[in-house]
Amino acid sequence: SHYVDLVQWMGGAVESVQAFSATLARRIEAEDTIVVNLRFKSGALGSINVTNLIYPKNLEGSITVLGEKGTVRIGGVALNKIEQWQFDTQHPMDEEVKNISYETGSVYGFGHLDFYRHCLDVLDNGAEEMVSGREGRKTVEIIEAAYSSARNQA
Repeated sequence: SHYVDLVQWMGGAVESVQAFSATLARRIEAEDTIVVNLRFKSGALGSINVTNLIYPKNLEGSITVLGEKGTVRIGGVALNKIEQWQFDTQHPMDEEVKNISYETGSVYGFGHLDFYRHCLDVLDNGAEEMVSGREGRKTVEIIEAAYSSARNQA
């Protein structure tokens, strides 16, 4: 769900979803592999590919944005490394990006603890929430549309 959330956050509103899923090698009641294609309201296209069939362990998580004026690829075990950052014109942020990668052995990185602290601050101290339930619902709707599409294509 985190990757779907990021793709939706970066790409904007999703217009349509198409998906294929399969249980290819695991003896489980759910899919072990899914491919999701997205059409954004902006006209942009996106794809999400997920599997738990990686040997011997999780290889990586990555997001790649390909555009006519630049390319960005964020990878690593937990989206912790900027692997490609190239644009047709320079920007002051380009220098900052060089130092943002970090090492982690966990697919969860370091973001969950800060988010949990924020949730407690919202509940206990009335802090303004960083993300609303309505924003989270967008991700759930995309996931549900992917499952529906995969079921209906079988």
